Amino acid sequence: MATTSLTRRAFLQDTAAGMGMMALASMLPAQTPQRPPSPRWTGVVNPPHFTPRAKRVIWLYMAGGPSHLESFDYKPELARLNGQPMPESFTRGQPIAQLQGARLVCLQPQHPFRKWGKSGQEIASIFPHLGSVADELCIIRSLKTEAINHDPAHTFMNTGTTISGRPAMGSWVYYGLGCDADDLPGFVVLTSTGRYGQSQPIAQRQWSAGLLPGRFAGIHLRGTGDPVLYLTTPQGVSPTQQGDVVNAVQELNRLHNNVVDDPEIATRIAQYEMAFRMQTSVPILRDFSGETQRTLDMYGTRGADGSFAANCLMARRLAERGVRFIQLYHRDWDHHGSVRTHMAGSAGEVDQAAAALLKDLKARGMLDETLVIYGGEFGRTPMAQGDGRDHHMKGFSMWLAGGGIKGGITYGATDELGYNAVDNVVPVHDLHATMLYLLGVDHLRLTVRFQGRDFRLTDVHGEVVREILA
Repeated sequence: MATTSLTRRAFLQDTAAGMGMMALASMLPAQTPQRPPSPRWTGVVNPPHFTPRAKRVIWLYMAGGPSHLESFDYKPELARLNGQPMPESFTRGQPIAQLQGARLVCLQPQHPFRKWGKSGQEIASIFPHLGSVADELCIIRSLKTEAINHDPAHTFMNTGTTISGRPAMGSWVYYGLGCDADDLPGFVVLTSTGRYGQSQPIAQRQWSAGLLPGRFAGIHLRGTGDPVLYLTTPQGVSPTQQGDVVNAVQELNRLHNNVVDDPEIATRIAQYEMAFRMQTSVPILRDFSGETQRTLDMYGTRGADGSFAANCLMARRLAERGVRFIQLYHRDWDHHGSVRTHMAGSAGEVDQAAAALLKDLKARGMLDETLVIYGGEFGRTPMAQGDGRDHHMKGFSMWLAGGGIKGGITYGATDELGYNAVDNVVPVHDLHATMLYLLGVDHLRLTVRFQGRDFRLTDVHGEVVREILA
């Protein structure tokens, strides 16, 4: 006759679950009383390492690699060399994505630039609304990254490494600082898709908690339909009935967690409670009827329709409610062809709303405590790919505004053709270190030990870019 061996741990788990079910049955009357919610997560960096300049981050992520040469980095020398061979001194031995082995020809900037604001910031004419807030912007022209294709470049920009499975920057911020909202998560992701260029897929792992407990992952709020899948109460089930089920499931989770002390069970408990509260908070969040017509017109939206404009207004509403990290993806910037018309089209989809977000935050007294970051995973080549541009990782542009940032300045530079970042180079790790510093966090000290090693967002790199701080 076959025999089964039972470990001590399995025995304790199984018997605890069985006794827990009996105990729970005796504890649950016809109407289950509501348990007090789990305490709000207040972060492991409490108090902050430094005096915070910003309370929260809104990251406007232009997925696909927007061209710096048609937006924030004007190169008259590239215009002079239009149609001529790209000097080999720039490209010899350099990684080039789809142009490898092709004849490399210079392509001039496809849109004129002009000076904006009292600061005279040089911005392409296809961004007139951002031009109107030029004095709020710190334009960094000297970013560089370590990945030349979209998915690893997204992973690197989001997590500080090209290796999948590490926590997203929003997860690090939420883990470190907690959240000021009781009925919304600390890290929220919104996505939109434009009508120009190639719309690159965005994997959910880009906002994963990685090796952190799952409760710190970003929550994707969808622009249309159910904002969060499976959040809506099923048809025919009353809130009281659903509350009974949630309470019962939570009690089972707690009984089991008392035995195994598993952080993922603790996550499950917290997320069940958060989901239950979000059933009320999210519909209110998406109801724009309380916004003035002037505000809707300023952003260029009529309601929560999933557009980038609506998501920018949603970002302000999330910020008002205490969400710590808000990330907006606009998937519209992979312009391998028709860069002239497609850059103008993509700029038209985001320009008004991005500027409106800054104006709205400032009018409400929130810009000084909100760090706004705008940019993609890399830039585009000075060389032509037909009438488009290829991926480029050696130099590209982003802008920052708000909490702790010096407005009306341009920092760093690429060479005369926009190929290499050469002056005050800003690697992605430095950008992350600066973001954390503005939030009051020392990037060297926000670590998690996992499998015998301390991990952090900036890995073994990162310097705060102090020259751009107000």
